[in-house]
Amino acid sequence: MLFDSHAHLDANQFKNDLNEVIKRAQDEGVELIMNPGADYESSMNAVKLAETYDFIYAAVGVHPHDASSLDDMMLTLLKKMAKHPKVKAIGEIGLDYHYDYSPRETQRYWFRKQLQLAKALNLPVIIHDREANQDVFNILKEENAFETGVLLHCYSGSAELARQYVNLGAYISIAGPVTYKNARKTVEVVEMIPLEKLLIETDSPYLSPHPMRGKRNESSYVKYVAEKIAEIKSLSYEEVCRVTFENAKKYFKI
Repeated sequence: MLFDSHAHLDANQFKNDLNEVIKRAQDEGVELIMNPGADYESSMNAVKLAETYDFIYAAVGVHPHDASSLDDMMLTLLKKMAKHPKVKAIGEIGLDYHYDYSPRETQRYWFRKQLQLAKALNLPVIIHDREANQDVFNILKEENAFETGVLLHCYSGSAELARQYVNLGAYISIAGPVTYKNARKTVEVVEMIPLEKLLIETDSPYLSPHPMRGKRNESSYVKYVAEKIAEIKSLSYEEVCRVTFENAKKYFKI
């Protein structure tokens, strides 16, 4: 019983063997997968995959890297797409001050617009935050995003910030980096945050967990994240799988 709460199955890295990747995930006990969009095209592809596989769901949105590509017409198209019954969130959206592929002011503007879209549709959001902790936190509060649901995907912030998020009702998603030797900060997050507020993910094809680090990531590897959380919290693997599975179902209203 595993729920990979963030996997980019529409990525080019899977174009030659997607069916095999999905089969391996099922064989490893992955029962549900959330496939978020990163731009308009990948959002469309996420919906198509969700239509093809009954256990795959979609989120639609534009990643901060591509914020410069957004305009009002595309936002209207995203709104229409988001009304599909298999679309359960707006995402992944947020801010990325590491690469700055889109100007920061542009990122902030379209981040707010997509948060407002989520509020209008009563959908939760999947948040990307890289080196923009305070701006992301402030904008989420200013836009009242916590009313419809906030999920911090592949969380890399501090345990104290995670605590503030959880106090506002947010969920924290843990990915492969928690298994790395230098992952003390993420380990502290797992130690501090109640299991009832944690989700697990691969962010595949990126961020493969140990012992698969350096290889293409895929949903079947989400078990390594669950195993590490079980080790950190001194819980059984089965308990971590069960609770994070139910957390994700609750968050995405599945």
